Amino acid sequence: MELSLFQDHFLLRLENLLFVITALVSGSLLLWPIFTQRGIKEVDTRAAVQLINYQDALVLDVRDDSEYTAGHLPNSKHIPAEKIAERWTELQKFKEKPIIVIYRGGIRSNNPSLVLKKNGFAQVINLMGGIDAWKRAGLPIAKR
Repeated sequence: MELSLFQDHFLLRLENLLFVITALVSGSLLLWPIFTQRGIKEVDTRAAVQLINYQDALVLDVRDDSEYTAGHLPNSKHIPAEKIAERWTELQKFKEKPIIVIYRGGIRSNNPSLVLKKNGFAQVINLMGGIDAWKRAGLPIAKR
């Protein structure tokens, strides 16, 4: 029996189709963060401290009010994530400076970062691990 062109190729064989699909799906899942970040840079606490100290970066805390009141970075600006779309204009004077966006675990800070990026802020940066990473590093926390 003669093999068809379809059967000659490993990737096109019916019995290998499941492996091909699995490889494509897992590859796309690995690449997903690259496409969803849309150019939002992330830094660790050490790099964030350097940005704050040497480039006068603004720290933007996007946690909710109760989380912010419980403890935040000294001299940080507080705009809750759900209000950033309507209040981003308060940050106009920082448009050319680095802005470090912080959430509790660093997870939900991407949406506020994208809003800022979309409105022309040049250097929007997420803090990896958010306020939790800041606390673990033993860095100062202010309370009001």
